[in-house]
Amino acid sequence: MRQTLSRIRVNIGRYLKKVNLDNFVLGKKPSADPTKKPGWVLDPTKIPAWNITRYPLLKPDTIIQGRVRDPRSNAAREFQRQEGARLRKALNRITHGRNIFVYSNMRTSQVVYSLTRSLERNNVLSQLIYHGKKTVPASLRKDMWVPYYSVHFDDAKVGLRAFHLLREFSTQRQLSPPKELVSTSQAWLDKRRPKEPEEAKKFDEEYEKRVGQLMKKRDRARAVMNQKATSVADIAAIIAIQEEEIKNEFASGKRGYMTRKARQRRRQGRMADQQASEAAAKRVQEFEELVGYKIGDITGIKEYNLEPQQVKILWNDIHDAQWAKTWPDRVSHGVLDLTHQHIIPGQKRDGNDDILAENAFAEGKPEVVEEQATTQ
Repeated sequence: MRQTLSRIRVNIGRYLKKVNLDNFVLGKKPSADPTKKPGWVLDPTKIPAWNITRYPLLKPDTIIQGRVRDPRSNAAREFQRQEGARLRKALNRITHGRNIFVYSNMRTSQVVYSLTRSLERNNVLSQLIYHGKKTVPASLRKDMWVPYYSVHFDDAKVGLRAFHLLREFSTQRQLSPPKELVSTSQAWLDKRRPKEPEEAKKFDEEYEKRVGQLMKKRDRARAVMNQKATSVADIAAIIAIQEEEIKNEFASGKRGYMTRKARQRRRQGRMADQQASEAAAKRVQEFEELVGYKIGDITGIKEYNLEPQQVKILWNDIHDAQWAKTWPDRVSHGVLDLTHQHIIPGQKRDGNDDILAENAFAEGKPEVVEEQATTQ
């Protein structure tokens, strides 16, 4: 029997009771009706991982392939999966380009970059470069990828530019690594030497004459795949590069002379983008009516509260920030909240002190913290 609209809302309400909404709420929005209480506003970057978002419940009068289908049919299930993909795309469009989420592989130390909190299979596999047998998995195992850090920008154009440069630097380093990275050194031998005397003797006989030479293929692949330290150095260098680009009016939208056809293509692109935005907004509004909560803009709320040209980086382990030599003055550092899931959480907050370090990674002095505490 096909579900009615009221039954769909009941099932959604039961699902939301099992979810801890405190982790997905941005705040409260006052209602237009003064007799009603303010409603919760959900974070559009976090709710795409919900099951009701990935597989939204269909309305009773939904037309699938020319007629109303049974919800247990293959056509209805495939249509439900496609609707979930369209809904997630519409939700991601609200904050597209303003956040970069970074994950690291707990076994190989590979690093991947994503514009969404939850990893997408095609996006991850396209970033993994083949370095030999068993270096590229056949599918995405989300339990092998752990949150590393997240970067938040105030402008989507600046964020997309940083995302592009991060992937370019990672690809270039893996395809053309520096010689010292893939050469056998004495420090590398001391680190890899076994503790057992017999095994250590065999290891020395095998690698003693290879100091200064290229590593073996498997060892070379492991060294190139380890991108944890270089990823931190890359984001620090990219933010410094973007300071010069912003001074040159990179994200201002101004361009030089354009031909007639170029202006025509720009108009067509803007019209297509406007139509896509209207369709996405309509889809999000329909989802809001089913869920009963508002999905709002994240500007100026919680970890998205940024000043003009400010960049905020949230770390799973803030000590990883020391892989970069220097940090630009406009960067602020915080810590990610603890989680048992494979999706990057929000910012961990300890009272009003959500910024642990800023500028050139200068931590707050104890006497300054005590003075602030006494004044409060």
